[in-house]
Amino acid sequence: MSNTVIKVENLAKKYVLGYQEEGIYSYKTFRGAMTEAAKSLKNVLNPNFRKEVEDTRKEFWALKDVSFEIKQGDKIGIIGRNGAGKSTLLKVLSRITEPTRGSVRIKGRVASLLEVGTGFHPELTGRENIFLNGAILGMSKVEIKRKFDEIVEFSEIEKFLDTPVKRYSSGMYVRLAFAVAAHLEPEILIVDEVLAVGDATFQKKCLGKMGEVAEGGRTIIFVSHNMQAVRRLCSQAIYLEKGISKTINNVEDAIQRYSAQSSTSNFDINLDSLRRTNSEFGQKARLLRIRLAPETSLSYGQPIELIFTIQCFREVSDLAIGIGFDTVDGNRVMTLDSDHDQPTLELPIGIHEVHFYIDRNPLHPNVYSVSMAIHSNTYPLDVVAGTLNWEVSSGPTDLVGDRGYGACRLPVQVTLAPPLHEPSYTASLNM
Repeated sequence: MSNTVIKVENLAKKYVLGYQEEGIYSYKTFRGAMTEAAKSLKNVLNPNFRKEVEDTRKEFWALKDVSFEIKQGDKIGIIGRNGAGKSTLLKVLSRITEPTRGSVRIKGRVASLLEVGTGFHPELTGRENIFLNGAILGMSKVEIKRKFDEIVEFSEIEKFLDTPVKRYSSGMYVRLAFAVAAHLEPEILIVDEVLAVGDATFQKKCLGKMGEVAEGGRTIIFVSHNMQAVRRLCSQAIYLEKGISKTINNVEDAIQRYSAQSSTSNFDINLDSLRRTNSEFGQKARLLRIRLAPETSLSYGQPIELIFTIQCFREVSDLAIGIGFDTVDGNRVMTLDSDHDQPTLELPIGIHEVHFYIDRNPLHPNVYSVSMAIHSNTYPLDVVAGTLNWEVSSGPTDLVGDRGYGACRLPVQVTLAPPLHEPSYTASLNM
C-alpha cells in the first residue's frame, strides 16, 4: 500500500441547482446585492415566495460513492459520456472543489490542467506565469530556472514570452499551461480535455510528453473523449456513468463499455443547421441529415449503413452523394460515392433518403473528420466540409485491435509458400 498515491473512498459531490452557496470565497456584485434586496422585500410581502424559490432548487449528484486507488506510476484514463462526472472528479482531486462527503487522500505534488489558463494571472507575462505556477507547485526559484528553457522550447511561444497572457490565443494559453504543468516535475499530472484546444501536431506532442512523464515513474490521470489518445497513453481506466464509478478495468474493457453506452443519436446529425462556406450551396439540393441505421455502428469490421436525408428544390436528373473521411491531420483516407460503378440518381422535387451500406467498415480505429457533398454532373450543389468528427472504435471481431494508425485496414488472404531452399545446419569447428 506504500506506493498508493491517490485513495478515494465513498466520494460524493452534490450541487443544488438554482442556488449559490455563500462561503468565505464568495462575493457579490452590486446587481446581485440589489437582486437579493428585492427578494428579501418580496419575501416579507409574500410569505409563500420563499417556498416557491425552494421548490425550484433541485439536488444534482455529480458524483455518488466513488471509490478507487491509484498507485505510483499508473497511467489512468477516466472515461465516460458528457455529464458522467469526469470534470467534477478531477476538480475534487485537484482540490479546486470540496466533496460533499467521502475522503480523498493524495500523496505527492499535483499539477492540473483542467481549463485553458488554469492557474495563470492574465495581467502577468508568460515568463512571470511560469514562475508563478512553479511557486504554486512548491518549486524553488532555482528548480524553475533549471526547467525554464525546456518549458519555453516546448511551448513554442518564445516571441510572446514577455507579453501578458491575457493577449494570448486559447492555443497559446494551453501550450504554455501544458508545458509548465508537465515540466515542473509534479508527482501527479492531471489533464482534462483541454488539450483539444491545440492543433493535432501539438496534441501528439503532448501525448508524447505525458508518456515520458509516466516512464519517469510519475502518475498520469487523463480525461479525453478521444479513445485513441486514451489507448496510446493509458494502461488502466476508470469508467464513470452518471456519477458512479466502475472498478478500474483494462483500457479496452472501459472503451467497449463507453462505446456500448453511446446511443445511435450520437451519429444522427442535423446537417441543415450547419453553416455553409458558400451561399450558393444548398439552393438546388440540400443535405438535411445523416445518421446510422439501427444495428450498425462505426466499429471496425462491423456492418455500417449511413442514411442521408436530402431535399431537392428542383428536379435533379444526375445527382450523386459523396462522403469523405480524413485524419485529423487533413489526409483523406476513404471516400464513398453513390455513383462509383453505378449510375447517378434521378430525383424529383421533395425529400428523399439515400442509403450507403458496407458489410465491413474498413476504417482502422481512430478519430476522423467527415465531409459530405451533393454533386450534379461534377458540379457541387451542397457541401458540408470538416465540421464533424466521428470516432471509429475497435469492433468485437477485431483480433488486431488498435495499433495507433489511421486509414483503411482491409482483410487479406495469406498463404505460406514452401521454403526457397533447405536451411543448412553445417557449422565449422574452427570458430
